[in-house]
Amino acid sequence: MPHLVDHRSTSPYRADEVYAAMVDPEYLRARLAQIGGARPELLDHHADEQGAHYRLRHGLDAKDLPSLLRGVLPGDITVERDESWTRVDRGRYTGETKVSVAGTPASAAGGMRLNDTDGGGSELRVRIDVTVNVPVIGGRIESFVVGQVQSLLEMESRFLQEWLAKTR
Repeated sequence: MPHLVDHRSTSPYRADEVYAAMVDPEYLRARLAQIGGARPELLDHHADEQGAHYRLRHGLDAKDLPSLLRGVLPGDITVERDESWTRVDRGRYTGETKVSVAGTPASAAGGMRLNDTDGGGSELRVRIDVTVNVPVIGGRIESFVVGQVQSLLEMESRFLQEWLAKTR
């Protein structure tokens, strides 16, 4: 049964500025270098006035995983994220994300929303369902993965705000 990650972050910057940074290939490469784990790479990137699509890859060393996971995973793992954004209107964007973990029964998918707020800033909302198809211990693995996804989204939010503060 999937576990839900529901992440919300706010920014003092308007959604158009936040979006422009989030889909900038220079930003994506810098974010991967900062928090992307082993072998980070921007695999594909396209952005225009209507939206954006990009694919990211990074690895996790088996030695950094809890023993519960090392017992069911094939060693080092590779994570790919496929994200698409669509501009709905000025200050409003929607997105979809899919995450695959090569050679494992783990996956995640969900939606994203970025909107201006009344206070002059913006809000990013990410909702992802995490699924691990492993009998008996799948739920415990999903719980661990959910915690890791939440931590990753929080780190990415902090990095985005630091990036915006330096570049805007």
